[in-house]
Amino acid sequence: MFVKDCMTTSPVTISKGTPILDALEKMKKLKIRQLPVTDKGRLVGLVTERELLTVTPSPATTLSIFEMNYLLSKMVVGEVMVKDPITVNPETTMEEAALIMRENKIGSMLVMEEDELVGIITQTDIFDAFIEFFGLRKAATRLVLQVYDRVGAIADLTDIIRDMNISISGIVIHRRDNNLVHMVVRVNTIEPEPLVKELEARGIPVLSIS
Repeated sequence: MFVKDCMTTSPVTISKGTPILDALEKMKKLKIRQLPVTDKGRLVGLVTERELLTVTPSPATTLSIFEMNYLLSKMVVGEVMVKDPITVNPETTMEEAALIMRENKIGSMLVMEEDELVGIITQTDIFDAFIEFFGLRKAATRLVLQVYDRVGAIADLTDIIRDMNISISGIVIHRRDNNLVHMVVRVNTIEPEPLVKELEARGIPVLSIS
């Protein structure tokens, strides 16, 4: 799965001369938390709800309402936006996108194809993608198995499940140490007992069933 499969295409943009109060109002209306900033059709930055709220005065401020409104009316998006935001291209994998966002502690990235803004990918899109990866929206049974890390371990497991005429909706590997791994397997059955019995008979401990 690639960024192009999960991103929001043709994202709403805002100009750098937009007052920050107008930007906040637009985010509230559209229920979004970030807006790409453009100048004459060219991407120049990114502004987020968090950054806009950071520059708005605290309720504890000694400024009067009139003074606050006056100051805020003079501030524009270009003063608080992130310049040169981190971007990815549509062919970036979702795994890479998640890693980039995590390492840079950001909640979204703009998607560029050459010099053209074609989309935006957010934390919510990442979560939705991984939910789909793991088949979490499908009715299934979740098994946690303990196996030795060796060549052919997954093949042996899938052979057993296939022979039981059960399909697999997802497999995740969690390494415990150099020799053992936990396999989290989602199988398309609501009666896992026969499979569990067969797995344990083959020397594959079932640690959890849910």
